[in-house]
Amino acid sequence: MDTQALWLTLKLATVTTALLLCVAVPLSWWLAFGKARWKVVIEAIATLPLILPPTVLGFYLLVLLGPRTSFGRFWIHLTGHPLAFSFKGLVIGSMIYSLPFAVQPVTTGFLGIGPEILDAARLLGASALRTLYAVLLPLTRRSLFSAAILCFAHTVGEFGVVLMIGGDIPGATRTLSISIYDQVQDFRYAQANHTAFFLLMIALLALTAVSSMRKQASRG
Repeated sequence: MDTQALWLTLKLATVTTALLLCVAVPLSWWLAFGKARWKVVIEAIATLPLILPPTVLGFYLLVLLGPRTSFGRFWIHLTGHPLAFSFKGLVIGSMIYSLPFAVQPVTTGFLGIGPEILDAARLLGASALRTLYAVLLPLTRRSLFSAAILCFAHTVGEFGVVLMIGGDIPGATRTLSISIYDQVQDFRYAQANHTAFFLLMIALLALTAVSSMRKQASRG
Protein backbone atom coordinates (compact mmCIF):
# COMPACT_ATOMS: atom_id res chain seq x y z
CA MET A 1 0.00 0.00 0.00
CA ASP A 2 1.15 3.53 -0.76
CA THR A 3 1.82 4.81 2.79
CA GLN A 4 2.24 8.39 1.58
CA ALA A 5 -1.22 8.28 0.01
CA LEU A 6 -2.57 6.59 3.15
CA TRP A 7 -1.46 9.35 5.50
CA LEU A 8 -2.61 12.05 3.09
CA THR A 9 -6.03 10.37 2.85
CA LEU A 10 -6.38 10.10 6.64
CA LYS A 11 -5.28 13.71 7.06
CA LEU A 12 -7.77 14.88 4.44
CA ALA A 13 -10.61 12.88 6.00
CA THR A 14 -9.84 14.16 9.51
CA VAL A 15 -9.58 17.83 8.53
CA THR A 16 -12.65 17.63 6.31
CA THR A 17 -14.76 15.96 9.00
CA ALA A 18 -13.77 18.47 11.69
CA LEU A 19 -14.46 21.51 9.53
CA LEU A 20 -17.61 20.04 8.04
CA LEU A 21 -19.21 19.43 11.44
CA CYS A 22 -18.57 23.08 12.33
CA VAL A 23 -20.54 24.04 9.23
CA ALA A 24 -23.19 21.32 9.44
CA VAL A 25 -24.33 22.00 13.01
CA PRO A 26 -25.58 25.60 12.51
CA LEU A 27 -26.85 24.79 9.01
CA SER A 28 -28.78 21.76 10.27
CA TRP A 29 -30.20 23.79 13.17
CA TRP A 30 -31.47 26.39 10.68
CA LEU A 31 -32.90 23.74 8.36
CA ALA A 32 -34.68 22.03 11.26
CA PHE A 33 -36.12 25.11 12.96
CA GLY A 34 -35.86 27.98 10.49
CA LYS A 35 -39.02 29.59 9.13
CA ALA A 36 -37.74 31.06 5.86
CA ARG A 37 -39.79 30.14 2.79
CA TRP A 38 -36.66 29.59 0.70
CA LYS A 39 -35.32 27.05 3.20
CA VAL A 40 -36.28 24.26 0.80
CA VAL A 41 -33.87 25.70 -1.79
CA ILE A 42 -30.94 25.64 0.66
CA GLU A 43 -31.88 22.11 1.67
CA ALA A 44 -31.85 21.05 -1.98
CA ILE A 45 -28.44 22.66 -2.53
CA ALA A 46 -27.05 20.93 0.57
CA THR A 47 -28.33 17.60 -0.74
CA LEU A 48 -27.27 18.12 -4.36
CA PRO A 49 -23.83 16.39 -4.05
CA LEU A 50 -25.65 13.11 -3.38
CA ILE A 51 -26.96 12.90 -6.94
CA LEU A 52 -24.59 15.21 -8.83
CA PRO A 53 -21.87 13.32 -10.75
CA PRO A 54 -18.54 13.84 -8.97
CA THR A 55 -16.88 14.91 -12.21
CA VAL A 56 -19.45 17.67 -12.70
CA LEU A 57 -18.92 18.98 -9.17
CA GLY A 58 -15.17 18.60 -9.55
CA PHE A 59 -15.16 20.50 -12.84
CA TYR A 60 -17.04 23.50 -11.45
CA LEU A 61 -14.85 23.55 -8.36
CA LEU A 62 -11.75 23.36 -10.53
CA VAL A 63 -12.95 26.39 -12.49
CA LEU A 64 -13.95 28.26 -9.31
CA LEU A 65 -10.63 27.63 -7.56
CA GLY A 66 -8.53 28.34 -10.66
CA PRO A 67 -7.38 31.63 -12.19
CA ARG A 68 -10.47 32.02 -14.41
CA THR A 69 -12.64 33.45 -11.61
CA SER A 70 -12.36 36.54 -9.41
CA PHE A 71 -12.08 34.37 -6.33
CA GLY A 72 -9.37 32.25 -7.90
CA ARG A 73 -7.38 35.29 -9.00
CA PHE A 74 -7.77 36.89 -5.58
CA TRP A 75 -6.45 33.77 -3.87
CA ILE A 76 -3.48 33.58 -6.23
CA HIS A 77 -2.73 37.27 -5.61
CA LEU A 78 -3.02 36.71 -1.85
CA THR A 79 -0.98 33.51 -1.53
CA GLY A 80 0.99 33.26 -4.75
CA HIS A 81 -0.47 29.89 -5.79
CA PRO A 82 -3.91 28.56 -6.80
CA LEU A 83 -6.18 26.47 -4.60
CA ALA A 84 -6.59 23.93 -7.38
CA PHE A 85 -4.07 21.07 -7.23
CA SER A 86 -3.34 21.72 -3.56
CA PHE A 87 -4.32 20.09 -0.27
CA LYS A 88 -6.43 23.09 0.71
CA GLY A 89 -8.32 22.74 -2.53
CA LEU A 90 -8.95 19.07 -1.74
CA VAL A 91 -10.36 20.07 1.66
CA ILE A 92 -12.78 22.56 0.09
CA GLY A 93 -13.91 20.05 -2.50
CA SER A 94 -14.26 17.27 0.06
CA MET A 95 -16.33 19.46 2.36
CA ILE A 96 -18.78 20.30 -0.42
CA TYR A 97 -18.93 16.72 -1.68
CA SER A 98 -19.51 15.24 1.80
CA LEU A 99 -21.87 17.99 3.01
CA PRO A 100 -25.06 15.86 2.78
CA PHE A 101 -23.49 13.14 4.94
CA ALA A 102 -23.06 15.69 7.72
CA VAL A 103 -26.22 17.75 7.33
CA GLN A 104 -28.82 14.99 6.96
CA PRO A 105 -28.02 12.97 10.13
CA VAL A 106 -27.73 16.10 12.27
CA THR A 107 -30.92 17.63 10.86
CA THR A 108 -32.78 14.36 11.50
CA GLY A 109 -31.47 14.34 15.07
CA PHE A 110 -32.66 17.89 15.67
CA LEU A 111 -36.11 17.13 14.25
CA GLY A 112 -36.38 14.14 16.58
CA ILE A 113 -36.27 16.31 19.69
CA GLY A 114 -39.69 16.90 21.22
CA PRO A 115 -41.02 20.47 21.01
CA GLU A 116 -41.70 20.45 24.74
CA ILE A 117 -37.96 20.41 25.41
CA LEU A 118 -37.44 23.49 23.25
CA ASP A 119 -40.40 25.21 24.88
CA ALA A 120 -38.94 24.50 28.32
CA ALA A 121 -35.60 26.02 27.28
CA ARG A 122 -37.35 29.17 26.05
CA LEU A 123 -39.37 29.48 29.28
CA LEU A 124 -36.12 29.27 31.26
CA GLY A 125 -34.77 32.18 29.25
CA ALA A 126 -32.18 30.29 27.21
CA SER A 127 -31.08 32.02 24.03
CA ALA A 128 -31.14 30.19 20.70
CA LEU A 129 -27.36 29.75 20.84
CA ARG A 130 -27.43 28.40 24.39
CA THR A 131 -30.30 26.07 23.51
CA LEU A 132 -28.27 24.73 20.60
CA TYR A 133 -25.10 23.99 22.55
CA ALA A 134 -26.56 23.14 25.98
CA VAL A 135 -29.70 21.24 24.95
CA LEU A 136 -29.76 20.15 21.32
CA LEU A 137 -26.18 18.96 20.83
CA PRO A 138 -26.08 16.72 23.94
CA LEU A 139 -29.41 15.16 22.94
CA THR A 140 -28.24 14.51 19.38
CA ARG A 141 -24.74 13.21 20.12
CA ARG A 142 -25.47 9.91 18.33
CA SER A 143 -26.47 11.85 15.21
CA LEU A 144 -23.27 13.88 15.47
CA PHE A 145 -21.17 10.72 15.79
CA SER A 146 -22.99 9.19 12.82
CA ALA A 147 -22.35 12.31 10.75
CA ALA A 148 -18.66 12.30 11.70
CA ILE A 149 -18.25 8.62 10.81
CA LEU A 150 -20.05 8.96 7.49
CA CYS A 151 -18.11 12.09 6.52
CA PHE A 152 -14.79 10.48 7.39
CA ALA A 153 -15.52 7.27 5.48
CA HIS A 154 -16.97 9.11 2.50
CA THR A 155 -13.93 11.37 2.26
CA VAL A 156 -11.56 8.41 2.49
CA GLY A 157 -13.24 6.84 -0.55
CA GLU A 158 -13.51 9.93 -2.76
CA PHE A 159 -12.19 9.66 -6.29
CA GLY A 160 -13.84 11.84 -8.93
CA VAL A 161 -13.83 15.14 -7.06
CA VAL A 162 -10.30 14.84 -5.68
CA LEU A 163 -8.97 13.75 -9.07
CA MET A 164 -10.56 16.73 -10.82
CA ILE A 165 -9.45 19.28 -8.23
CA GLY A 166 -6.12 17.84 -7.13
CA GLY A 167 -4.90 15.70 -9.99
CA ASP A 168 -2.37 13.01 -9.10
CA ILE A 169 0.53 14.69 -7.30
CA PRO A 170 2.45 12.30 -4.99
CA GLY A 171 2.58 13.57 -1.42
CA ALA A 172 0.30 16.50 -2.19
CA THR A 173 -2.99 15.34 -3.72
CA ARG A 174 -2.67 11.60 -4.40
CA THR A 175 -5.14 9.81 -2.12
CA LEU A 176 -5.74 6.09 -1.73
CA SER A 177 -8.56 6.00 -4.26
CA ILE A 178 -6.32 7.63 -6.86
CA SER A 179 -3.50 5.27 -5.84
CA ILE A 180 -5.75 2.30 -6.70
CA TYR A 181 -6.39 3.78 -10.13
CA ASP A 182 -2.65 4.17 -10.71
CA GLN A 183 -1.98 0.62 -9.53
CA VAL A 184 -4.56 -0.82 -11.89
CA GLN A 185 -3.22 1.27 -14.76
CA ASP A 186 0.22 -0.22 -14.06
CA PHE A 187 -1.24 -3.77 -13.78
CA ARG A 188 -0.21 -3.99 -10.12
CA TYR A 189 -3.35 -5.88 -9.17
CA ALA A 190 -2.00 -7.34 -5.92
CA GLN A 191 -1.24 -3.88 -4.53
CA ALA A 192 -4.56 -2.57 -5.82
CA ASN A 193 -6.30 -5.43 -4.04
CA HIS A 194 -4.65 -4.56 -0.72
CA THR A 195 -5.61 -0.90 -1.04
CA ALA A 196 -9.15 -1.70 -2.14
CA PHE A 197 -9.60 -4.15 0.74
CA PHE A 198 -8.46 -1.48 3.21
CA LEU A 199 -11.03 0.98 1.86
CA LEU A 200 -13.69 -1.73 1.88
CA MET A 201 -13.05 -2.41 5.56
CA ILE A 202 -13.27 1.28 6.43
CA ALA A 203 -16.63 1.55 4.67
CA LEU A 204 -17.93 -1.63 6.32
CA LEU A 205 -16.82 -0.56 9.81
CA ALA A 206 -18.34 2.89 9.31
CA LEU A 207 -21.72 1.50 8.26
CA THR A 208 -21.67 -1.04 11.09
CA ALA A 209 -20.99 1.70 13.64
CA VAL A 210 -23.75 3.93 12.26
CA SER A 211 -26.23 1.02 12.22
CA SER A 212 -25.33 0.13 15.80
CA MET A 213 -25.92 3.69 16.99
CA ARG A 214 -29.28 3.83 15.23
CA LYS A 215 -30.39 0.64 16.96
CA GLN A 216 -29.28 1.99 20.32
CA ALA A 217 -31.18 5.21 19.66
CA SER A 218 -34.36 3.30 18.78
CA ARG A 219 -34.10 1.26 21.98
CA GLY A 220 -33.44 4.33 24.09
